[in-house]
Amino acid sequence: MNSGHADRLRAVQVEHGDALYAHALRLTSGDRQGAEDLMQETMLRAWRHPESLDPGRGSVRAWLFTTARNLAIDAWRRRSARVGEVFTDMLPEPPAADETERAVESWTVAEALRRLSPVHREVLLECFYHGRSVAEAASRLGVPPGTVKSRTHYALRSLRVVLDEMGVTR
Repeated sequence: MNSGHADRLRAVQVEHGDALYAHALRLTSGDRQGAEDLMQETMLRAWRHPESLDPGRGSVRAWLFTTARNLAIDAWRRRSARVGEVFTDMLPEPPAADETERAVESWTVAEALRRLSPVHREVLLECFYHGRSVAEAASRLGVPPGTVKSRTHYALRSLRVVLDEMGVTR
């Protein structure tokens, strides 16, 4: 990076940094760490594309804001593509701190999973226990991503029914 480009990037940071941070904070719903990450990635894009900082090409601030918005949308889409993040509201409450309760809850969940059909059990294991995305689970299971999504949906519904039958309350 030449010193002229570095100087221009510093000037952009001084001129637009506060406004960009405020914009990033709105895009991340007040998450300061997320806003800082978003701002840093936006400035990295500006560094990688110095032509975008040429005022003759248009508003630098508009480019920065649009880039930050696009990065926020991309991050949201990545999170939404993960089955575990889409369906977590359907899962039972996290285990209690007491070790005895954890052991009982672990046994209960294992028993409930055992009662599911093999295809439902395997999709839940791939997505929730192994933390794989829809695409990764689809690849490992040899089925299309849409099948993983629908199986996960129905597996969670079945898991809820099984847990209800076992007397587990929410």
